[in-house]
Amino acid sequence: MHPLVGVLVSYLTGSIPFAYLAGKARGIDLRKHGSGNLGATNAVRVLGKGIGALVYLGDTLKGTFAALVLPRLIDTPNPGLWSIAFGVAAIVGHVKPIFLLGQGGGKGVATAGGVFLGLAWLPTVISMVLFILTVAITRYVSAGSLVVSVALPVLLLAFRGLTDPLALISCVIGAFVIWMHRANIVRLRHGTEPRIGSRREEPARS
Repeated sequence: MHPLVGVLVSYLTGSIPFAYLAGKARGIDLRKHGSGNLGATNAVRVLGKGIGALVYLGDTLKGTFAALVLPRLIDTPNPGLWSIAFGVAAIVGHVKPIFLLGQGGGKGVATAGGVFLGLAWLPTVISMVLFILTVAITRYVSAGSLVVSVALPVLLLAFRGLTDPLALISCVIGAFVIWMHRANIVRLRHGTEPRIGSRREEPARS
C-alpha cells in the first residue's frame, strides 16, 4: 500500500461519525440536541452513558487503527513519520467528516487520544488519568479535555525531547483542541458550561 493511500484510508476511517450513527439509530440527530457536537460527551448527555461509552470507544479506535495498524500495511522507510501522518488524517476526518460533507464533526479529543495511545502509551495514560481526575473534581468534561491538551504535549516533550516529531505535532494538536473548545472556555468563564450528568435538552450550540 502506498503511504498516500494510507493517509486517505485514515481520513475516511476518522470520518466515520459514530455519534451521528448512534443518534440516528435512536431517531435523533445529535447535531440538533444538547451541544450539537458529534462527540462522546454530547452522546452521553443526550443518549445515555452506555451509548456514549460506545461512541467514545469507536472514536478512540479510529485513531489507534490509523496510527498503529495501518503503518504495518505500508512499505516505507519512515513508518514512524507516516504513523503520525495517518493519525493526523484520522483526527481531521473526525473533525471534518466527508460522510457528513465536512460538517458537524467532533472536536477530536477521543480520536487524538487513540492516536497517541497507539504511539506513546505511557504519556497518554498519564494524561488520561489527569483527565479523569479533572472531570471528577470539576464535573466539566471540557475542563478535562483542556487539561489533557496541555498535559500531553508537556509529557511528550519531557519523555522524548524538544525535537521529537511526535512531541512537536502533539503541541500543534493540543493547540487545535484548545481552539476547538473556545466556546466551552467562554462558558466556563461565565459559569454556564453544563456539568457532567446534566441531561438538559438545550438548543444546539457550538
